[in-house]
Amino acid sequence: MIHHKIILLTLTTFITFGCSTKADTKGDSNTDEITFDLNAMKKIIEEKTNQFTAAHITKDTAFLNNIFTLNARSLPPNAEAVNGRKAISQLNMDWINFGISEAKETSTVFYGNKDYLIDEGTYIFIYGEDKTIDKGKYINIWKMEDGEWKIESNIWNSSLVE
Repeated sequence: MIHHKIILLTLTTFITFGCSTKADTKGDSNTDEITFDLNAMKKIIEEKTNQFTAAHITKDTAFLNNIFTLNARSLPPNAEAVNGRKAISQLNMDWINFGISEAKETSTVFYGNKDYLIDEGTYIFIYGEDKTIDKGKYINIWKMEDGEWKIESNIWNSSLVE
């Protein structure tokens, strides 16, 4: 009888610990973080940023409008926040109408995870007939939407306008 109790206790222990170990590792959120490659994501965002700035010069409104998520927010300098892709498309048109001839964003800080990527940096825009130079800083928050990284929120402001 004691022999049966020891076997039963041993089996119960194996089953209990075996099941809880599997449940713990299956639900471990750190597993996703281990496979996330921030350096690879930075390269993707750098390429998208280059396309973003080039689209201002080439007046590619389709690209500019679609680089934002459907519910994106844009916080332009000296203006109210703009909410949603449709409203941001008008903001994009306004910026294109300034006649941007040069645009560059340079990332200085990059961090994030599988849900959001944050790119902080500096920018320079040259626009208008008088070639106004606008230098400043920005933050772009990127979010995965429809299998692609898109801007969920951005803000920029001038440090120097010449």
